[in-house]
Amino acid sequence: MDFKQHFKKNLSLAYPVMISHLGQVSVQIADNMMVGRLGREPLAAASFANSIFVVFLVMGIGMSYAITPMAAQADGEKNISKLSDILKHGFLVNTLYGILLAACIFLSQNGLHYFNQPEMVVTLALPYLSIVGASLIPFLMYQACRQFAEGLGYTRSAMYITVASNLLNVLLNYILIFGKLGFAPMGLFGAGLATLISRIAMAIMMIAFVYFDKKFIAIWQKFNFDRFSWPLIKANLRLGLPMSFQLIFEVSTFSVAAVMIGWMGTIELAAHQIAISMASASYMVALGISAAATIRVGNQLGQRNYQTMRNAALTCFVMAIVFMALAALLFILGRNVLPMLYIDDKAVIGQAALLLIVAGLFQLSDGIQVVGLGALRGMSDVKVPTVITLIAYWAIGLPLGYLFGFTLGFGAIGIWYGLLAGLSIAAVLLFIRFNNLSKKLLLSKV
Repeated sequence: MDFKQHFKKNLSLAYPVMISHLGQVSVQIADNMMVGRLGREPLAAASFANSIFVVFLVMGIGMSYAITPMAAQADGEKNISKLSDILKHGFLVNTLYGILLAACIFLSQNGLHYFNQPEMVVTLALPYLSIVGASLIPFLMYQACRQFAEGLGYTRSAMYITVASNLLNVLLNYILIFGKLGFAPMGLFGAGLATLISRIAMAIMMIAFVYFDKKFIAIWQKFNFDRFSWPLIKANLRLGLPMSFQLIFEVSTFSVAAVMIGWMGTIELAAHQIAISMASASYMVALGISAAATIRVGNQLGQRNYQTMRNAALTCFVMAIVFMALAALLFILGRNVLPMLYIDDKAVIGQAALLLIVAGLFQLSDGIQVVGLGALRGMSDVKVPTVITLIAYWAIGLPLGYLFGFTLGFGAIGIWYGLLAGLSIAAVLLFIRFNNLSKKLLLSKV
């Protein structure tokens, strides 16, 4: 396959995942826009609560990611019985993990007062965090079925389901936040309730697709509800836990950054929420390309076609670089206009404009590192990438952010300089890792 063929194949897998992820982020953006109309404090409370919640969310997403390379490799081997076992055990592990994470969020709420945030921000954040925490259980049920389907190359159905649930979420936001159609205004809590309801609907639709669609008939014929295998459960955990930590190290870096920015004041925290929500939109597109890299690499690895595997992944890197360069231009050139979509506060808009410049600068690094993780995930290489993310974000990125933000007095933008450094280091090391491993596989076949 030449570059054009790889590009078409990657794009056919990636664009439904991109739209799914963008749909989720668009709902978060819509949440922020609607909550922003309530004032600084609710928007800052949403930022604070989400900075806590997202750590648990990505732990769950990371666990579900284990299913995709396992399914892709089994599909490459044409092993239907193995696929059936992967679906069964993946769904079990993710459901139990969702219950565990929701319980951890509920038990951790008493500690929110120790983050040194404004008292009103904490008061508003507590009930919102409780209800979005409960949404993790149906969300991980959805993720288990989605990642399995994506591992087989079926990415469009998840896109349709995500878009439908996102439209439901936006509608419920409007009704519950502002009190429409006879409902009392619920403010920030209404946004959380809308999230829970829409994620329950999302889980029901995705489970129904995997159960009833004819694509999975052969897999269900091999399905056995009675027997569970501890080795397969361990295989899920062996892949899923390191992936959880990879995402935790990255996302918790941004969460800690949000907490540190909260020490500076409500204006800075609200500006951070605006800038990070926009950066999340471009990241989700790169995440779609990363998913395509996982699927292509895993499938070709199962077929032992190492040259095609390497070329497919390198094409994904190129795709991410091109898109993220365009996103960088948008953020930098539109920095003074884009924040106006969220809030009518000149102080917040001015601060957000500065942060969007840095967001533009780290777009390329963000795209390369997420595709690197996806390609390595397809090879079931998870331990070394986990160490790389730990070093890049926690040993380098956050300390530099604190140094620039507080010691040198650069403020919120100084903390974002640290984020830029961490992402750049991760991008370089992860690409080198994939390049070396894929070359070794090629040489082993010679």
